[in-house]
Amino acid sequence: MSTRVVIDHRKGGALLRHPEKAHRPDNPIARKPDWIRVKAPNHPVYHETRALMREQKLVTVCEEAACPNIGECWSQRHATMMIMGEICTRACAFCNVTTGMPNPLDDGEPERVGEAVAKLGLRHVVITSVDRDDLPDGGAAHFARVIGAVRAASPTTTIEILTPDFLRKPASLEVVVAARPDVFNHNLETVPRLYTSIRPGARYYQSLRLLDDVKRHDPSIFTKSGLMVGLGEERPEILQVMDDLRVADVDFITLGQYLQPTVKHAPVRHFVTPDEFADYAAMARAKGFLQVSASPLTRSSYHADSDFAELRAAREAKLAAGRGGAESV
Repeated sequence: MSTRVVIDHRKGGALLRHPEKAHRPDNPIARKPDWIRVKAPNHPVYHETRALMREQKLVTVCEEAACPNIGECWSQRHATMMIMGEICTRACAFCNVTTGMPNPLDDGEPERVGEAVAKLGLRHVVITSVDRDDLPDGGAAHFARVIGAVRAASPTTTIEILTPDFLRKPASLEVVVAARPDVFNHNLETVPRLYTSIRPGARYYQSLRLLDDVKRHDPSIFTKSGLMVGLGEERPEILQVMDDLRVADVDFITLGQYLQPTVKHAPVRHFVTPDEFADYAAMARAKGFLQVSASPLTRSSYHADSDFAELRAAREAKLAAGRGGAESV
């Protein structure tokens, strides 16, 4: 059984969810090809995970961003926590998260995230957030508190964070890096040419610089970034972004198909085939990324647990190869 969820932006509370998009013309939602249809979530563990999120009063990007993998991931007790509320100060043309003025930070949230990670028994957790341009530090100190709470509640769990760009927030990055997450992820999302229409509140080179600065502050932290495809980008543009990420010494790249959340969001220009994704994956590996995930349903946190294990093994193999080469000289 497959399901096709279409949200009509014009009905009910959708106008309140994306008020900045209300004036835009409708973009009909294209029918998805067979290779990206997913089953409706009905596994008992899915419902257990959902109940725990409600019990802990936590927000997940899985729900807020209408992720197509929610059934699979939650059935394995993998949920991506979204901290600092469910209201974002940005208005990206691709994103289904609510736009508006966020509420004050919840001081009890870090401990609840830690408790949820412990109860789920996670080996690896992904923690993301909305953009908080309203905060002087963009939420950096809150990120650090959440990382600390997870370490306290579940010391063996590895932590992956997916952060905002901290645009015009001096010294915020250093606060997050000092908390020493295992993986620092920040998504470029699309190619530079499309930023003004797809990601107007962000700046491509700020995002690239953020990733570069993580490695400058702490080379031991894995860095990761992701792109959506199908928004109108050209293949050479994607390859150039890969090169830019490698110059910034980014370890892990993800590529997935953009799926239009509502008729008021940016339209899908092209459904990228599995063969095209395989080609992108091969090119990324050839450019030197330690880990690559590229498929129609790939998202930043999709299979993050197993991917992290492979990422760490790839670094160890690379270091071992380097030591072997040095010894032979």
